[in-house]
Amino acid sequence: MSTGTAQKGLWKLMLKLPALRGQLQILSARNASLLTLCDAFHDASSTLDTLRRDPNVDNAIIREYETLCSEIEDEVIAICLLAPNKLR
Repeated sequence: MSTGTAQKGLWKLMLKLPALRGQLQILSARNASLLTLCDAFHDASSTLDTLRRDPNVDNAIIREYETLCSEIEDEVIAICLLAPNKLR
């Protein structure tokens, strides 16, 4: 995992999930699992952006990456929802 790509993924997630921005910033400093998901989100969303620009790409591949990004977002949301219980 690259710290740079994890940071970029974090920024993308903060834009995508504005209600969780503050919590994402705090948790990313102490949660390795969240950073791994940020890194994965950056890779998947960047690939999705590239695929969407290619007119010859199969739509099934685009849907697969959309699903992957959505699943990563769901995992990030779950981490944020569970975090207050873990911090007590």
